[in-house]
Amino acid sequence: MYHGTPLREARVLITGGARGLGRSMALEAARRGAAVTIWDLDLERSEAVVAELTALGATASAARVDVTDRGQVAAAALEAGAQDVVINNAGIVTGKRLLEASDEDIERTFALNTLALFWVTRAFLPGMLERDRGTVATIASAAGLAWVARQTDYSASKWAAIGFTESLRAELRTDSRGVGTFVMAPFYIDTGMFEGAATTFPRLLPILKEQEVARRAITAIERGTEQIITPWLARLLPAARILPVRLFDRGLDLLGINHSMDGFVGRSPPSAQGSGRAARPAP
Repeated sequence: MYHGTPLREARVLITGGARGLGRSMALEAARRGAAVTIWDLDLERSEAVVAELTALGATASAARVDVTDRGQVAAAALEAGAQDVVINNAGIVTGKRLLEASDEDIERTFALNTLALFWVTRAFLPGMLERDRGTVATIASAAGLAWVARQTDYSASKWAAIGFTESLRAELRTDSRGVGTFVMAPFYIDTGMFEGAATTFPRLLPILKEQEVARRAITAIERGTEQIITPWLARLLPAARILPVRLFDRGLDLLGINHSMDGFVGRSPPSAQGSGRAARPAP
């Protein structure tokens, strides 16, 4: 039975680890004794994080990898070698209404938020199964549990990310005793990726703190926790789906969720898809 992956002397690979939550998880893993590999399009920032990790006494490396490119992922995986933990963290959000988003915006969102999960996981999972040890972790979103205006592409991609991880867990329950999955579905985090997004009731739905989310994610990987939905109110979403659609929508409206993206500006530029950056919405 899967019991998690202790990080002391473990090898951890994080996509989109050059900044934000990815960087914070890298630092947290290093403090617990892991050797960390960072994949990101922003090599300069990645190397700066590696310097932080080595200052903590950790073994660390970085590579410029476009995780939407299957060929790059396969080649970089051979270079990186076997990993005990793979954290699929890289992501992007456009924050545009469906008719404002370009074809390229939509394709980029799914290429990074969804399809990259397949390419990265398929590159490292065979080695985990051979050793019967490891964790495939996915940073999804509470938007993968409830719909949000101006997130048609993002929300759909995160629903897919949750479905990917849950289905993979079902497969691994019969394929391995020592390899498992972890998925995290947080509300907005103060990383800058959702800059401008707001909450109407901060005590019920607070903007989450990056370092706390990172700590909880790394702790969950070590303990074998298979899912975290945060904050506590978001954990009620699956149960609330028994309500008629109009009542569920009314509840989201009362909580202000469907207007939470009204002030969204995100983080530019949109080309930095590998580091979890956001594309700015159209004026």
